[in-house]
Amino acid sequence: MTLRVSDVDESLPLAVLDFVGIEHGESPAAAIAGAVSIAQTVEAAGYRRYWVSEHHNMHSLACSAPELLTAHVGALTSRIRVGAAGIMLPNHTSFKVAELFRTLVAMYPGRIDLALGRAPGTDPLTAHVLRRGGGADAGAEFPHQVGELLAFLGDGFPSNHPYARLVAAPVVDERPELFVLGSSPYGPRFAAVNGLSAVFAHHMSPELAFDALRAYRREFTARGGGSDRPYSAMSVLAFASEDEEATLDFEAAWTLTIQNISRGVREPLRPEDVHGFARSERFRAARRDDGRMVTGEPKAVAARLLEMKQQAQADEIVVVTPSLDRARRQASFTALAEAWRSAA
Repeated sequence: MTLRVSDVDESLPLAVLDFVGIEHGESPAAAIAGAVSIAQTVEAAGYRRYWVSEHHNMHSLACSAPELLTAHVGALTSRIRVGAAGIMLPNHTSFKVAELFRTLVAMYPGRIDLALGRAPGTDPLTAHVLRRGGGADAGAEFPHQVGELLAFLGDGFPSNHPYARLVAAPVVDERPELFVLGSSPYGPRFAAVNGLSAVFAHHMSPELAFDALRAYRREFTARGGGSDRPYSAMSVLAFASEDEEATLDFEAAWTLTIQNISRGVREPLRPEDVHGFARSERFRAARRDDGRMVTGEPKAVAARLLEMKQQAQADEIVVVTPSLDRARRQASFTALAEAWRSAA
């Protein structure tokens, strides 16, 4: 189904970024079914987009193939925009990404997003395998890859270019809505120079987010093949609930997740470990508002996210709510949408 203009106008400037977490003891199939239920919940609540990330070599996540998840979620929703945030471009060829996302556009016209990242989304060894052992600096290759992708998606190559006769099939008139991901100033700067939309990962680099996105808006230059105006989004860790214990569990789960990543542990969190940690004196004594996440009662969360949106001069907020309780996540997304409507 094609997204109508009225649908976009009525949608909230909110998106969800989902890591498609596998909860302790559940199967990957159940986790993917759970991701669909999240997408359906936020579509019903009026969110504009549902995105999945690209991560590899993780027992705790089922998002190693975001393009497949995008297709699956697209088939089981009807209005919400769906896509990958992102496709880690150095892990793929630009030609193949163009083919995949043109196919998705053909399947779900008016609904497909493609956010591009230059990080591997994994550890160095896995990145080495994904890239078939290539020795080139993947980050340095990113601008060239984006240029190729834009050409394959419709901008075209110069007539004397060796790729000029290639066609990224199926050929469609529309292209996915493109974004450039960033957790450092590089991403927004690259997007601004090339006239593309930008997404900044506040959930990874909160100390850089506001300045980076304001600079993006100041420095934006319209280019052929890009946007004619700046458009930006900012991803924020957020959880909305009237239940303080649920909020503590969310904060504790994210704290343990970061600790596990730093130790190279990639297994799902055990609920009893999270609950115990959340109620420990050590966690409660160390708990403080460091600006990295926004949690609490829905009205307070919505008000803070609106304030952050204004500070960053962003057009949208992308809500990141990793947790071990999918029902709580769904309730948070719904409560936040209701509070946002009241506060906006």
